[in-house]
Amino acid sequence: MIHQYKLNGYNIVIDVCSGSVHVVDDVVYDMIPLFENTDRESLISQISEKYVGVDGITSDDINECYEGICELRDTGRLFVEDSYKPMAGELKKRTSGVIKALCLHVAHTCNLNCSYCFASQGKYHGERALMSFETGKRALDFLIENSGTRHNLEVDFFGGEPLMNLDVVKQLVEYSRSIEKQHNKHFRFTLTTNGLLIDDELIDFANREMDNVVLSLDGRKEIHDKFRVDYAGNGSFDRIVPKFKRLVDARNGKNYYMRGTFTKHNPDFLTDIKVMLDLGFNELSMEPVVCAKGDESELTDKEFPLLCEQYESLAKLMLEREREGRPFTFYHYMIDLTGGPCIYKRISGCGSGTEYMAVTPWGDLYPCHQFVGDEKFKLGDVWNGVDNLEIQNEFMKCNVYTRKECNDCWARLYCSGGCAANAYHATGSVNGVYEYGCKLFRKRMECAIMVAAAKQLGDV
Repeated sequence: MIHQYKLNGYNIVIDVCSGSVHVVDDVVYDMIPLFENTDRESLISQISEKYVGVDGITSDDINECYEGICELRDTGRLFVEDSYKPMAGELKKRTSGVIKALCLHVAHTCNLNCSYCFASQGKYHGERALMSFETGKRALDFLIENSGTRHNLEVDFFGGEPLMNLDVVKQLVEYSRSIEKQHNKHFRFTLTTNGLLIDDELIDFANREMDNVVLSLDGRKEIHDKFRVDYAGNGSFDRIVPKFKRLVDARNGKNYYMRGTFTKHNPDFLTDIKVMLDLGFNELSMEPVVCAKGDESELTDKEFPLLCEQYESLAKLMLEREREGRPFTFYHYMIDLTGGPCIYKRISGCGSGTEYMAVTPWGDLYPCHQFVGDEKFKLGDVWNGVDNLEIQNEFMKCNVYTRKECNDCWARLYCSGGCAANAYHATGSVNGVYEYGCKLFRKRMECAIMVAAAKQLGDV
């Protein structure tokens, strides 16, 4: 399968199954879609009629382009057949029963009252609660017991607002460090916070123990304060930004990212990214809101053209700032054209419900944080392990080939079939497809690949 598009002056051709990305001239760009179904003489005649004599192009140039395409085909870089389907599910079979990461919901409560919060203001449609040290300790033991030979284990401290249970977070980190060596494991910790409770003590702790810190900021003050308010209705922008600056400075501007959410109210989200850049933050993410159909924040087809424009303008801004020596990272544009995940991972996806699980304050296990609170997705608990094998098997079967909509999608080996939670909330099935999210993802990938190609070519 071939995907072609033009962006920012580049003619980009992607061979889906080999992963090859080609930046080509106009002649080759027009030849490629005709190549497989047109005989050589007819193709060269057709292309020659359009291009010979234009900008000095000769018949020899047309023939040379044709030979170049033949070489790419013969060396497995164009028109490669999909041979991966037999591998579908193989990685999950190999690693069945092995868990590498947990999302610890140390606080099902929050000191903000964000209207678009998928977690129902941190309560996950249930009771407010804080995880006890005993439950968290058991979760860590459960992770070690089920991690097989894996050395590196990932633990996310999540909420609600995890800093509302900071003492337990500290105890759990201390416990983890005390048992790493005897089990030949290494814990990598991530903390997600809205920032209200950040102080110097937290900064010291985070810089010492957290491999990554995720900071919630929606960009410009008026947008942030429209949604991210406390229970008195007051915005949080002015309170958190100085704290975020102190924390980021103390981390030397590394190992963090600002995570924003854009909604129907700010489809011009590049404005918010520019605000974050002006504040001195260079590791950025802006995520499209995921909410119930009909919600006041829901993104619709009306906003889609503007969102595409924003993604393109963002890509151009990244290249512009790279040339100026002021680069920044945008999470969704992080792509390595020379490597990246192995093909098994590209096929099987994120591993929710199999190698990654969320743990509630009571020790219940769910496939990921977006399923927490939906009882039918409860997998078991950290004391007795997974006993809801029917649900786990649904996640075991999730891969890019189980979604019929993915068969004709050029981006399938970049998204691995997409997010199971988004699919479920959109279609009622974890093997469904969240169509709006797919369209946004494809646009992001076109932009990300263009940026990566420009850097590879040295055009920065």
